[in-house]
Amino acid sequence: MVGIGEAREAYARYLRLERGYSEHTVRAYGADLGDLERFAGARGVDDVEGLDLEVYRDWLWEASQRELAKATLARRAATAKTFSAWLRQTGQTEVDTAVRLRAPKPDRSLPRVLSDDSMGGVLQALQERAAEGEPGTLRDVAVVELLYASALRVSELVGIDVDDLDLDRRTVRVVGKGSKERIVPFGRPAQLALTDYLARARKPLMKRGSTQGTQGTRGALFLGARGGRLGTRAVYQLVAALLETVPGSGPAGPHALRHTAATHLLDGGADLRAVQEMLGHASLGTTQIYTHVSVERLRESYRAAHPRA
Repeated sequence: MVGIGEAREAYARYLRLERGYSEHTVRAYGADLGDLERFAGARGVDDVEGLDLEVYRDWLWEASQRELAKATLARRAATAKTFSAWLRQTGQTEVDTAVRLRAPKPDRSLPRVLSDDSMGGVLQALQERAAEGEPGTLRDVAVVELLYASALRVSELVGIDVDDLDLDRRTVRVVGKGSKERIVPFGRPAQLALTDYLARARKPLMKRGSTQGTQGTRGALFLGARGGRLGTRAVYQLVAALLETVPGSGPAGPHALRHTAATHLLDGGADLRAVQEMLGHASLGTTQIYTHVSVERLRESYRAAHPRA
């Protein structure tokens, strides 16, 4: 008999080493399966052979009674199904017991998107703050310009090395989900911000780190206050502060800039498949959410401006 905890740890290694999943994704799977292990253990089930369809269904039902979001329930169902299929494939169970498991469809809410004017105001405010040439603010301008120009995930942005950047061609190589590489373009404003950052801010940030006794990451493009690679939390805090007073609902983190860039591209006539490739989406269906955003924005403009709306 294989214990649930033992199987959970082996599955995490499989996702990390064989499937190439990010640490964030592996932790999310692990948290879901850890909760499943807790639930099953409370019912006297401590090995994978005891994980039948009823256990999985009862686990999801309990989660629904705790009023977890439908998106969370859907993710947990997906975790259970992939885990159960892996158990069967690796011979740890005789059958895939979760193959018929269902979860409620997640509520589909539109992502937060800034208007052209709002995005311009954010960038203008950043540039005014950087007028004195302080290294940290010059870096912040380059960070936000590149996030918006290339619609990057924050994990992709902080993972960029200097060698990944081609300022002449205005492209950057990033590593996305599943360790997949792609080349993403950026525009003239981002090029100028990056050039300024590299010329006036990166070396001072690296030196500042060395004086504080910390070892800088020499290859990293964006450096933090202590000279090491800039972290995702610092980028979240930066963008959240910038968007704090900007009108709109929904999360105000770096992903809002990704949503905004994708929507502005489609508003400007970009091909959906080109946007899919730029964003690094495996499925075109994921990218299509931005067409819904564009249509909704058109409806709002129509209702506000047309006399017979």
